[in-house]
Amino acid sequence: MIQVQNLQKSFGLQTLFNDAGFQVGKGERIGLVGRNGSGKSTLFKIILGMEGYDGGNVNIPKNYSIGYLSQHLNFIHATIFDEACSVLKPNEDGWIESYKVESILSGLGFDKETIEKKSPNMLSGGFQIRLNLAKALAEEPNLLLLDEPTNYLDIVSVRWLQRFLRNWQGELMLITHDRRFMDSVCTHTLGIHRKKMRKIQGNVAKLQDAILAEEEVYLRTLENDAAKREHLQKFIERFRYKASKAKAVQSKVKALERHEPLTDLGKIKTLDFEFTETSFPAKRMLRVEHLNFGYDENVPLIEDLSFELYKGDRLAIIGPNGKGKTTLLNLLARELKPCSGSIETHNSTVMNYFGQTNVNRLDLQKTVEEEIQSTLEDRARGKARSLAGVMMFESDNALKKISVLSGGERSRVLLAKILGKPCNLLLLDEPTNHLDMDSVDSLIEALEEFKGAAILVSHDEEILYAFAKRLIIFDGGKASFFDGTYQDFLERVGWSEETAGAIPRSSHYSCPPSRAADRRTRAEQILQKSRAIRPLEQKNKQIEGEIQQKENFVAECEKNIITAAEQGDGLKIAEISKEMETAKNRLAELYAEWERVNAELETTI
Repeated sequence: MIQVQNLQKSFGLQTLFNDAGFQVGKGERIGLVGRNGSGKSTLFKIILGMEGYDGGNVNIPKNYSIGYLSQHLNFIHATIFDEACSVLKPNEDGWIESYKVESILSGLGFDKETIEKKSPNMLSGGFQIRLNLAKALAEEPNLLLLDEPTNYLDIVSVRWLQRFLRNWQGELMLITHDRRFMDSVCTHTLGIHRKKMRKIQGNVAKLQDAILAEEEVYLRTLENDAAKREHLQKFIERFRYKASKAKAVQSKVKALERHEPLTDLGKIKTLDFEFTETSFPAKRMLRVEHLNFGYDENVPLIEDLSFELYKGDRLAIIGPNGKGKTTLLNLLARELKPCSGSIETHNSTVMNYFGQTNVNRLDLQKTVEEEIQSTLEDRARGKARSLAGVMMFESDNALKKISVLSGGERSRVLLAKILGKPCNLLLLDEPTNHLDMDSVDSLIEALEEFKGAAILVSHDEEILYAFAKRLIIFDGGKASFFDGTYQDFLERVGWSEETAGAIPRSSHYSCPPSRAADRRTRAEQILQKSRAIRPLEQKNKQIEGEIQQKENFVAECEKNIITAAEQGDGLKIAEISKEMETAKNRLAELYAEWERVNAELETTI
């Protein structure tokens, strides 16, 4: 068990942790949440001993191993397989479980030939991080620390990792902006909030509700505290010069001195998205017909792809990395030319393109303010400052040069430029990679409000479930249009690697069956899946209803306790507290049951 007590940590004038603490229990899988800059990655570094702290204690048991997803790339073995196996230790019989490494590498998107023959140093940066992730998983430490592991994975690998971590036998601490991923994997949630730490058993929503309830109680206490101080001050001022009241006045003065005022909680900064729209008079914005493209004429990425995009459409482009998702966006944005076929846009279509490579086009010598200002039609400095503030570059931070910003900060500058430029068609390539959960929620809300059309590349299932109404799917070696939601796709079709059976592609495993199963078998599979899902969904709905009832009851109890406290009714407080404790215990049982049913539902789906 790891214990963190009274942790203090500051960087200059910025305080990250003030008397913060938590503990990691045996077998707990903990999701770590907090806004960007709250100290999540710093906490990981402190636990690893890579970062010092100003006060408090971090107690780690002797011989307790900690593994983490390293960003440091230092490979010394000839092949990917040998590099990944380097972390393995022989078991009691001296046998090294290399089959485990092959399974993990395969799940993370490495094919058999690459695993056995390719040098790690020949991999792209993203796949090198995947290799580090495979090593961390294969090593099986007591505690595994994962900081945004899904940023380097495609959607199929994310789904594999989700299943893998649900069966993790040791302890786990996870940072991710993908709420759905975190909730499906973790048993507990730890929040960094106002320089403190709060841990609960349950998901992110449960933690947020608990923090919100506590802050509502605090704010009411703050109001009562201010009223009491005002009453004491008025008594002192009124009777200060009356000899008959001198003793009472002195008593009130001492009471006021003892009664330190509670501090205002203050406003927490977060990103606030709102896209600038320009009108679109027609219905159809874009038409793609028989599109073909490949960087090598012998290796096509896109073949005979056709679809249309209408005003208000929400289209997601999904699939494994390296198969053509970003390439398709570049074709739609006219940054690449098709080998054949056509892309026609309406004369009134105005695009805004957020691309990962577009970040590299920012002028390194300009300030944040100047870079945003360069996009605005009226070049208004006030508006540029305002957009910089929305993206959390406030006051002097807006005067920082692009050259000194981190990758995440540069992405926020690019987002600010897009917010400031009117459009009716958004092209967004992995926009959530550098955002926290609250910012992702804000982005989803802004996309819902946007009246134009939007095309999104993402592996984040949280945003896909909320956003996508139609899909372009790169899977099984081809790109195809699917007229339906992401949920519809999973139910009707599914990913080829998941529907084929065994994931590993190695000589240690039998070959997976062909995906070309006959229609009757596929129909039977869908029917069986539907029969299994229906009772689970009904059970899930029943549990959620009871959870809502209990949470409402707890909230009412908290209000009643405040009222009873104001009236000085100790017996009433004790009675309500007992009822509230019973309800909270039942809530804990319900959340555990909810997690079990959802895990079973996820597996079934």
